[in-house]
Amino acid sequence: MVDLLERWRAAVRGAGASPDASSARAGEQLLGRWREPHRHYHTVAHLTAVLDVVDEYADLADRVDLVRLAAWFHDAVYDPRAAGYANERDSAALADEVLAGLGVPASAVAEVRRLVLLTAGHTVAPGDGDGALLCDADLAVLAAPPATYERYASAIRREYAHVPDPAFRAGRAAVLTSLLALPALFRLPSPAAHWEEPARDNVRRELAALSEEPEGLG
Repeated sequence: MVDLLERWRAAVRGAGASPDASSARAGEQLLGRWREPHRHYHTVAHLTAVLDVVDEYADLADRVDLVRLAAWFHDAVYDPRAAGYANERDSAALADEVLAGLGVPASAVAEVRRLVLLTAGHTVAPGDGDGALLCDADLAVLAAPPATYERYASAIRREYAHVPDPAFRAGRAAVLTSLLALPALFRLPSPAAHWEEPARDNVRRELAALSEEPEGLG
């Protein structure tokens, strides 16, 4: 993961911190979180995918290095048993602690925190280009080819293996319904043009499958 660590160090430098050994250690510790064994979708692969989208559309951001740092932290705390938006709040608090400790200016730390918290509901205000970029990158998997999307949905189910099937179906359906209720899943013009309809098709298909009677029941 040398490449990822270099991307981390570059983002920290771009945010205003002085490069030193503590920056590298912080990146390694963050990667350790993304490698936790209970993760099946929210893994280093997801982190990399989000960073790749941010890099692809970097010219649309006001402060792209802060968006990159928010990507690093947005699921850094991930406990499937946590209630509500506790993971997002704890991830934002971790960003506060780590980035302040690395000497990132307070205004930049506050912006990273704000961006991380946006991923709780993916509701972005008009004109918030950095928030749109992070949320579009986080939701990009929704527009994947159907087979890839199905693997994503299966990985989410494995992360919630402790939840009985009826409860999982109800909870997952609520999440998907809230996504479909957004005015748009993607805000940036190019992603929206290419991803919106495939993503909605995937989400609707999963939602329909969740409402079907499981085999062997009924």
